Amino acid sequence: MKLFRFLLVGFIFGIVLTKTEAISWYRIYEMFHFQSFHMYGVIFTAIITGVIGIRFLKKRDIKDYKGHSIEILDKELAPFRYIIGGIMFGLGWALVGCCPGPIFVLLGAGITPILIVLFGALLGNFIYGLLKDKLPH
Repeated sequence: MKLFRFLLVGFIFGIVLTKTEAISWYRIYEMFHFQSFHMYGVIFTAIITGVIGIRFLKKRDIKDYKGHSIEILDKELAPFRYIIGGIMFGLGWALVGCCPGPIFVLLGAGITPILIVLFGALLGNFIYGLLKDKLPH
């Protein structure tokens, strides 16, 4: 019952994604064809919210749900790694038609072909887990 609040936030997040049409394949298609600002607005809002949230967490001694201090380490400058990862993420997003974030929202909305995407995401994470010690970090 202690973790119920996280489940509730997940449901609210799913409703917001659905109502803002951020899970719509047509909105994502428009974005990749530069036909609409809608998804860029959603993404920029998420970036701004994340920047403000990270700044807030770094300035204050905020604790996690277990009472431990939240420590956010600075990332090392490795642009090649981020460019390659971003390209892979973007290509996967364009091929599938959705970001990994709303996979469960789409599943909850009854879009059953997303199970293939969920399987691919889990398989990709499993393969990364096997190879992570051999990859440059």
